[in-house]
Amino acid sequence: MSGSGKSTIANAVEKVLHEQGRMTTILDGDNLRSGINKNLGFSDDDRRENIRRVSHMARVFAEQGIITFVSVITPRHELRDLARDTIGDDYFEVFVKASYEACEQRDVKGLYAKAASGELKNFTGKDSAFEEPQSPDLLIETEGQSIENSVFILLEAIRSKISF
Repeated sequence: MSGSGKSTIANAVEKVLHEQGRMTTILDGDNLRSGINKNLGFSDDDRRENIRRVSHMARVFAEQGIITFVSVITPRHELRDLARDTIGDDYFEVFVKASYEACEQRDVKGLYAKAASGELKNFTGKDSAFEEPQSPDLLIETEGQSIENSVFILLEAIRSKISF
């Protein structure tokens, strides 16, 4: 969900790997929604198209050997299945978990306040459902855990998947 720590963790891990000489990139939902996905809202159809586009971009980067972090809200099983089917063997699902209440307290972008006032519709976890992944490749719980520890957990998972 928004504010769970997805982008923060992805940025920190990407920086470490880049400093080690790895080719890396981040596909961040906020950045993509201000450009290639600017025409999309948050309806079910628009969310599906957002994930379809991002997944295709991730596949292209992965095929070029680029470690690609996709930091987007993917609220339903069917959308994660779409991403998995599109990306293929390079798909590695990380669930960055935090409760709605914790994310609301963080509310870095003011989105939870807008959702509470009714100004923002189809907000994940409020008017739009969020289905927790049943068996992600990696679970990172950010409540009560430092960013540094979350980064360490993801780096260790990557090291075990990719030979360094």
